Amino acid sequence: MTDVLTRESRLNEDDFAPAQTSESVEQISRPSLSYWQDAWIRLKKNKRALISLYIIIGLALFTLAGPLLWRVDPALQDLNQISQSPSMPKQAIVVGPYQRWRGVTIEGFPAEPDEYLDTIPAPTGLHTYDDPTTQSVRLVWDPVTGAGGYNVYRNQRKPETINDLGLPLGGTLAGNEVSYEDRLNLERKTYYYSIVPTDGFDESSQYAILKVTPKLAITRDDALTRGLIDTADNVAFGDTINLEFHPFGTDYLGRDMLARLMQGARVSLFIGIVAPFLYVLFGIMYGGFAGYFGGNFDQLLMRFADFVVALPFLLFMILFKIAFGIGPGESGVFPMLIALVLLGWPATARLVRGQVLQIREQGYIQAARLLGATHHYLVIRHIIPNTMGVILVTLTFAVPSAIFTEAFLSFIGMGVAPPTPSWGSMCNEGVKTMLSHPHELFFPAFFISVTVLAFNLLGDGLTEALDSRLRSRD
Repeated sequence: MTDVLTRESRLNEDDFAPAQTSESVEQISRPSLSYWQDAWIRLKKNKRALISLYIIIGLALFTLAGPLLWRVDPALQDLNQISQSPSMPKQAIVVGPYQRWRGVTIEGFPAEPDEYLDTIPAPTGLHTYDDPTTQSVRLVWDPVTGAGGYNVYRNQRKPETINDLGLPLGGTLAGNEVSYEDRLNLERKTYYYSIVPTDGFDESSQYAILKVTPKLAITRDDALTRGLIDTADNVAFGDTINLEFHPFGTDYLGRDMLARLMQGARVSLFIGIVAPFLYVLFGIMYGGFAGYFGGNFDQLLMRFADFVVALPFLLFMILFKIAFGIGPGESGVFPMLIALVLLGWPATARLVRGQVLQIREQGYIQAARLLGATHHYLVIRHIIPNTMGVILVTLTFAVPSAIFTEAFLSFIGMGVAPPTPSWGSMCNEGVKTMLSHPHELFFPAFFISVTVLAFNLLGDGLTEALDSRLRSRD
């Protein structure tokens, strides 16, 4: 005991002085981040979600700013450029108005064969009468002994056998008529023409082939009408002028695909964003009050939500179209919007109700009640803001669902009707020509797929970024 007192008596005030620290000592501290700042940092680490966010921003610019930059009327029809494939800017030669060609008939050569041969030889001397253009291709060949006429075929690849000649165009009915004019949907591409002699009843097994690549042509009057030239005196026959540029090609009526995709994006995204925003907003309020008050009130509201879930959407879509007096071939955008809003909110209400049931028992809610907060104040200022994570995720998943629903209804003819374009109605039109002109189906289907995928990936990223349980792990 004496030793302890002796050691304590040796302590003085200097022994309790604060320790001296060097000014060079570094202090490491983590900056304080808000919930949303921390969520944004986690979202940026998710590359897929971030790329999806940029894609959605790009789609918004494509929809809103695109028509300001690409000033092409989406309803303008150019029958000279029907179902044109995507290509770079084109040039065409100026030609005169079309004049009927009388063809070539060999005088003194028999129109009908004097005798029927077992094998009729192939024509010789097959060539074009003049420069082939997309206005017309005129073919001439030498007469064949024993021929009572000639059949003309056209193919886009070189024929290999007699059964591979391609599209039958017609022909001549006399052995001395040795010409043919093709004006059937000519494009600037390579064609293979085949001339097959016939004795008037049966075709020969011999044929002649000619490879032809027509030049893109336009008449001076057409160029003036389409605004490609100022006056007719500015160009002469044979001059080259620039045609309208269609980077995504044209549809079956010659309308610019890029302009129609931009206008269709406005319709599709309008339905895909406005409808989810409205029914998610209603679902938030509905589920928020149901979960907050609980009890019999909660049971009554949720049973009604279960009843709405059981209602068939397609049936109500038909009933709404009838109620609004919208007949076949008319656009059903408004009934579609009403049907989505009235029948789409229960899923959001269920999610928000589940979150509110957990949040209402938290300590800060009890403290607010003790301070005199009203029910309305608690729901609007405390409970709803703390469910924003679930709400944003629900909204990002509801948008692609609504876009896909619009595309499906327009595809089956119950949504947006032509000539008003939407991505779904454009797919419906593109299916009819998908084998011959696949770009008419590919581009609207591509935009639908990219939009739905981008919103889904962004929703997955927001699910992880807004999960407060992951905050302590980073």
